Amino acid sequence: MKRKLDLRGGKPVWFSYRAPSVPVEKLTRDVKTDVLVIGMGISGAMAAEALTRAGHSVICIDRRGPLKGSTSATTALVQFELDQPLTKLATIKNKADAEQAWRRSRLAVINLSGRIAELGIDCSLSCLPSLYLAGNLLDPAELQAEAEARRQAGIAATYLTRQALAERFGIHRAGAILSHGNIALDPRKLTAGLLLKSLARKARFYAPVEATAIEHGRSQVTVGTSLGPIITARHLVLATGYELTDLIPATRHRIVSTWAVATGRQPKAIWTDAALIWEASDPYLYIRATADGRVICGGEDEDFTDEAHRDALIADKAERLTEKLGSLFPKLDVRPEFAWAGSFGTTTSGLPYIGALPDHPRVHAVMGYGGNGITFSQIASEIVASAIDGGDDTDTGLFAFSRS
Repeated sequence: MKRKLDLRGGKPVWFSYRAPSVPVEKLTRDVKTDVLVIGMGISGAMAAEALTRAGHSVICIDRRGPLKGSTSATTALVQFELDQPLTKLATIKNKADAEQAWRRSRLAVINLSGRIAELGIDCSLSCLPSLYLAGNLLDPAELQAEAEARRQAGIAATYLTRQALAERFGIHRAGAILSHGNIALDPRKLTAGLLLKSLARKARFYAPVEATAIEHGRSQVTVGTSLGPIITARHLVLATGYELTDLIPATRHRIVSTWAVATGRQPKAIWTDAALIWEASDPYLYIRATADGRVICGGEDEDFTDEAHRDALIADKAERLTEKLGSLFPKLDVRPEFAWAGSFGTTTSGLPYIGALPDHPRVHAVMGYGGNGITFSQIASEIVASAIDGGDDTDTGLFAFSRS
């Protein structure tokens, strides 16, 4: 791997909930498979489940082990609403592509909800309304324009005035967009559940195993490993998060650090409908409640420098987050029981890079940049599975490495 990162620091709240154990084997000999997935976080788990469901033999490897990367750092607000507002994205890309990106994101959340229900995975899933609050990036008038742009794209959105927002949700801000159909969940339980479903379909998991060399040919890909054995596959899926390989082309992206806190349980203090909340601000704030009444608050993003600097800021960032949380909800007990940091990538457009690498049609990368990582992982599982099956997803070009 070209870049190795410690993808999180501190104590994420998700470790207070027991996730199912995912068994792994030791890699002691050369092996072959239809598809090799490198990475056993949420992106790799979704890819493995989709590919085994399609009948492919799958091997997954991870240099740490299942669920041990950035998956535990996410706050798991699984929204179709992209980091880049539709009105802003339409100025970066053309209007048609911007609208289609939003519609595909909306469909991905619907598909993921159905996938979880069909598989019977217990991951504390809740379908919740979402509030996008006015901030320093979008004022009330711009929020109204954003709501109208979404409606024109076929995505329901309701603008709430200051008075309506206060009366319905008890939140005192200049305005907000109310939307429906987003979800919240436990990311470790979801990842473990997807991996276990793949395992039941005869997937093979090896960890800790590090990929050290990748050779790609016309009919297969061979991957050398830190333990010595070689893995041969018809296709390779790179689900390594923000740890990039030499094969990944230079893209317009940067690594960002984010911080989060979680309070103690206080289910009686949760706001109306436990709506997911985020701000049209920079730095932005995002808030959700867990199924048992904790409040998770994250944000305060800044450019990543190194892990030590990021983790040294946890206490200071936690204090800032709790101040903002207390300002929005004065009746909450905002004292954090958990505080942590994570690193993720972002692009100019806010859209991920997904698909076959240029000149390497058998190597597929899943780079779910931005705050919609789980939503983008769902899209990636659909696009990559379709490509390996010989199909052509209609939105392949929208997320491809070769896009303009």
